[in-house]
Amino acid sequence: MEKRLLPIIIVGALLFLIGKSSIFTVNEWERGLKFQFGEFSGEEIQPGLNFKIPVANTIKKYDIRIQTMDKSPERFLTINKEELLIDSFVKWKIKDLQQYFKSVNTKARAENRLQQKVNNSLKEQIAKRTIRQVAASDRTEIMQSVQKAVDEEAGLIGIEVVDVRLKRVDLADEIQGNVFDRMRSERQRIAKEKRAEGDEKAIQIKAGADRQKQVIIADAIREAQILRGDGDALSTKIYADAFGKDEDFYELFRSLNAYKKTFQSGNDLMVIDPKSDFFKYFQSQTGQNLNLQ
Repeated sequence: MEKRLLPIIIVGALLFLIGKSSIFTVNEWERGLKFQFGEFSGEEIQPGLNFKIPVANTIKKYDIRIQTMDKSPERFLTINKEELLIDSFVKWKIKDLQQYFKSVNTKARAENRLQQKVNNSLKEQIAKRTIRQVAASDRTEIMQSVQKAVDEEAGLIGIEVVDVRLKRVDLADEIQGNVFDRMRSERQRIAKEKRAEGDEKAIQIKAGADRQKQVIIADAIREAQILRGDGDALSTKIYADAFGKDEDFYELFRSLNAYKKTFQSGNDLMVIDPKSDFFKYFQSQTGQNLNLQ
C-alpha cells in the first residue's frame, strides 16, 4: 500500500511545484515583461494573476509609480563667472515599458540619462543669467526650460517627466566669504550714511530749537519791558494824582518813608545840617512844613 502511495505523492509534489512556478502575480503599481529562454517575447504583463511556462518563461517586473531623482548639488557658472551650487530634483515615471526596456532597462541608467540632460540644460540657462536672476526673478522660467529639454530626452527612453524643481541655489563656499564681506561693507556704508543723516537732522533740529528759544526769550523780555513800562507809567500817574489831591500829605508821606529807610539801623550815622530840607518836619510839633530861613 505504501509503495503505491509513494509515486502518487511524488507526482502530486511535482504537479504542485509546476503549478506554483507557473502562477505569478503583478501588483497594481507594477508592469511585467515576459521572456522566453532569455529573449523578450514582446508580451507586456498587466496587474493581476498571470501564468507562465516554467523554465521556458521568465518575468521581469517594473515599478511604474512616480520616482524621484535627487542627486548631489552641481556647480554652474553665471554670466558673471560666479560659481553656484544648485540642488535640483526630477520626478518621473515609466510611460512606455517596452521602449524603457529597450533603451535603458534599469532605473540607474534612466536617471543617469536624465541627470546628464538636466545638467546640460541648467548649464545653458545659468550661463545666461546673474545670481539674482537665477535665485529669484527667472527661477520659474529656468525650470520650465529645463523640463522642456528633459521631456525630449525622456521620450526617447520611454519615460515621462512629471516635474523639475530647483530645491536650493547657493554660492560656492570659496566665494561666499567674499560676497558676505561685500554685503557687510555695503550695510556698514548704508549705516554710516543713515547715521550722518541723523546727526545732520539732529543739528538742524537743535539749531531750530535754540533759535526758537532765543525768539521766545526776546519776545518775553520785550513783553516784560512793555508791561513794566506800563506799570511804571500807571504808578507815576497814581502818585501824580495822589500828589495833586493833597500835596502836603504826599510830601509828608514821602519824607516819612525816607526817614524810615534812613534810620532803620541803630548804627546809622549821618553828617548833615539839621536845618536842611531833609529835617524840615522835625522843626514843627504840628508836622507842618516850616520855612527855616
